[in-house]
Amino acid sequence: MTSPPPAPGADRLLVRAAGRARGWTALVAATALADAAAAVLLPFALARAIDAVPPGGPPAAAALWPCVALVAAAAAAEVLSELATGCAAARATAWLRHALVRHLLAVGPAVRVPPGDVAGRMVGGAAEAGTAPAAATEAAAGLLPAAGALAALVLIDWQVAAAIAAALPAVALLMRAFVRDITASAHRYLTVQGTIAGRLAEALAGTRTIAAAGTAEREAARILRPLPGLRAEGEAMWRVQGGIAARGLLALLLLQVAAVGIAGAELAAGRLTPGELVATVQYAGLAAGFGPVLTQLLRLGRARAGARRAAEILAWPARRHGTADAPPGPGRLEFRGVTVPGALDGLDLTVPGGRAVAVVGSAGSGADALAALAGRLADPDRGEVRLDGTPLPRLGRAALRREIGYAFARPALFGATVRDAIAFGPSRPPDDRLREAARAARADGFVRRLPQGYDTPLAEAPLSGGELQRVGLARAFAHAGRVLVLDDATSSLDTVTEVQITDALLDRFAGRTRLIVARRASTAARADLVVWLDGGRVRRVAPHAVLWPDPDYRAVFGSPA
Repeated sequence: MTSPPPAPGADRLLVRAAGRARGWTALVAATALADAAAAVLLPFALARAIDAVPPGGPPAAAALWPCVALVAAAAAAEVLSELATGCAAARATAWLRHALVRHLLAVGPAVRVPPGDVAGRMVGGAAEAGTAPAAATEAAAGLLPAAGALAALVLIDWQVAAAIAAALPAVALLMRAFVRDITASAHRYLTVQGTIAGRLAEALAGTRTIAAAGTAEREAARILRPLPGLRAEGEAMWRVQGGIAARGLLALLLLQVAAVGIAGAELAAGRLTPGELVATVQYAGLAAGFGPVLTQLLRLGRARAGARRAAEILAWPARRHGTADAPPGPGRLEFRGVTVPGALDGLDLTVPGGRAVAVVGSAGSGADALAALAGRLADPDRGEVRLDGTPLPRLGRAALRREIGYAFARPALFGATVRDAIAFGPSRPPDDRLREAARAARADGFVRRLPQGYDTPLAEAPLSGGELQRVGLARAFAHAGRVLVLDDATSSLDTVTEVQITDALLDRFAGRTRLIVARRASTAARADLVVWLDGGRVRRVAPHAVLWPDPDYRAVFGSPA
């Protein structure tokens, strides 16, 4: 598998996601600010309440009410913060998933990431990345109580403030290292997780083959082989988190002990009141306690890892389309100096409009690549492909798909019913056209025998390989434009059915350009022209009857020389 190019800035992707959730992120910021303000003011209010109590007398109720109000405000801010955090994450995640889906479909067949891995990036990775707006906001807001507490300590006792301030640079470096380490570890964890998901998707697609081969245990072992690596990366994340938390707790305890010692000495000297002593201890905990910030940094590190994996997908170049409509013409295709590494080498070819042209060649000749280029399912590395004189990249997406249709060897069916599967395309043809296309593809008979005919749900319509190909052909016939490309689309059909479909293709669609990747000599024999490919180049273009005496040509079809 080709490795994806380096991801563009994952942080830029997170900033864009945050922009889609800016309303909820603003509410997260507001609630975080309210919570921080309550946290900073509460020790001061508590100190006043303590100092307001006369020796041996009842508590001063008036001094307690500010404490109650601040606790209530902090609780309300927490509730609103939970709501806003969830909504911000949901909005950012939804945008990211939409962006990934749109980009993946725009990239099309050029995607080089296994489907299971893609699903993991979209489900788990995008959800992790979606937490970034709220996590970053709460992490930044989590620094405010420390700043406010430090300012309050300066007013109460500058010596305690100086002791704590001297330790803060080390705490900042500790947190920076934590974000770096946890991001790298989370990315490795998600990568291994994606490998397992990719292998599982492959196995699920081939369950019948695995069952028939009796290799279920072997496949299970293959799928789960990376599991020890997943465990190791998970343990590494917890070690990083645990190590940072332990060091942070130790630093907090040491600073609080120092604060209590200094404040106790000040109290004994009469320079502090009992309430100020309590406030000093609490402010010391706020100034040095970065537990809440650490939690948000953990979420942010995982979010950056998820965004990095999403950015790797978004780095694949999407195929861009022009705005031009298809020019008038018979459907002439021109391949000029077309090169696709490993498939085509400087190929020059003109496919005349309105003709049936078979493309033949042995394995590795480049026939499949030629078929993909004809309708711009792929782009050449060098050279260009033209439709009636217009380069394909200049055509708008709708014009391109309207004018060039495809049928494949293993078509995928989309839609709720068989009728929907045949109608699937740039526009929905009327029902009579769908039935006519099905008759031309020799699919009408078996479709009518299904429990609900054309309205049979796809999940309840088990189709053989040949029937699946005929439904795919019907879909192509229903949307036929000026060019119809059949990429080995009759390989699973019996000879009689193939002849009948070829008759329909030659007669019903006469006047359209039909480019047929042919594996059988009988198919090539019925075409107007044959393009014989050899080693990624055109060896000869001529009718089948002219080429047949050549033993090399006969060998393409497995006929004796």
